[in-house]
Amino acid sequence: MQKAIRPRTIVAAASLLLAATALHMLTGTASQAQTGTHPTAAKASMTITTTEPVQSNLPLRLSANGNVAAWQEASVGSESNGLKLAQVYANVGDFVKKDQLLAEFDNQTVMADVALAKAGLAEAMASSADARSNAERARTLQNTGALSTQQINQFLTSELSAMAHVESARATLQQQDLRLKNTRVLAPDSGVISARNATVGAVPGAGTELFRLIRQGRLEWRAEVTSAELALVKVGTVVQITAPWGAAVEGKVRMVGPTVDLQTRNALVYVDIKTAPRNAADPAGGLLKAGMYARGEFVLGSTQALTVPQEAVVVRDGFSYLFKVGPGNRVIQQRVETGRRVGNLVEITQGITAGMTVAVSGAGFLNDGDTVRVNNAAQ
Repeated sequence: MQKAIRPRTIVAAASLLLAATALHMLTGTASQAQTGTHPTAAKASMTITTTEPVQSNLPLRLSANGNVAAWQEASVGSESNGLKLAQVYANVGDFVKKDQLLAEFDNQTVMADVALAKAGLAEAMASSADARSNAERARTLQNTGALSTQQINQFLTSELSAMAHVESARATLQQQDLRLKNTRVLAPDSGVISARNATVGAVPGAGTELFRLIRQGRLEWRAEVTSAELALVKVGTVVQITAPWGAAVEGKVRMVGPTVDLQTRNALVYVDIKTAPRNAADPAGGLLKAGMYARGEFVLGSTQALTVPQEAVVVRDGFSYLFKVGPGNRVIQQRVETGRRVGNLVEITQGITAGMTVAVSGAGFLNDGDTVRVNNAAQ
């Protein structure tokens, strides 16, 4: 049979346990006092690098959108009436030179009319020669009494009438020559064919448009600029136009629109697009095409700005923030306003001052109040 545990033994064991616990706590407190740490001290969440905002010279640019259009378009129409188109030599996209043959009408009828007009002129000139000879004889006999005054006047009048018939016949011939000339449709200027309505065998009426031509292949960008921004744009300002596929094309302001649209309160700025050399394979020079919608930037010079690396700017909930490193390496979330972006630099227009220390690498993983470890040795 086991012996019963005496109450004195239990009390003694409990006393020893309490004494050991107290000794351990005292030892831990002394150790913390020696190391200078506190049980609630915060630990660094991560290691970051820092920087200070710097003044940088950034280009000042004005962004705008607009349509690409032809500088001027020429409508090449038909001046012949009732004639059939025999040949069409130009098509959409062709680069043509001034006075180049674009199309021809069937000219057989016109050539017959020209021949008839030439014959009429020859007949009139013959009649005029006869009338002039009779008038000369009448003048020599005017004072002899061989012819009456009435007869002399008739010969002189016949001479004048015959001369008028010659001029009329000559004008008729010129008219028919012009009709013959109009059977050949020529380009009024050098440029790119943008539209073609001419069809072989068709009988278009006079004035019908056969071709549309972008004069000199010259395009312009019509940028829409607000009333407040209009004063910043001057004639001759360089413009960087971005094509829909991302390529950059240079232009120059040719004219600032004289009026502002009453509905949108925007004005048009006309920018000449710098053209590239053309060739037969690529008549448009590989540039923008009329009708495209493009964006661009007016280069207005440069100004000083307070900038930070792009990595330091954190965007959350639609707002931009920087993390300022405060005392004890504790970060403070600071809302800022950003401006221009050039390369890896971002302009800060509001929210920071020069000399402020901000987090760079690792800023996107920080939260307000985090304690960090700064290590700029790798910079």
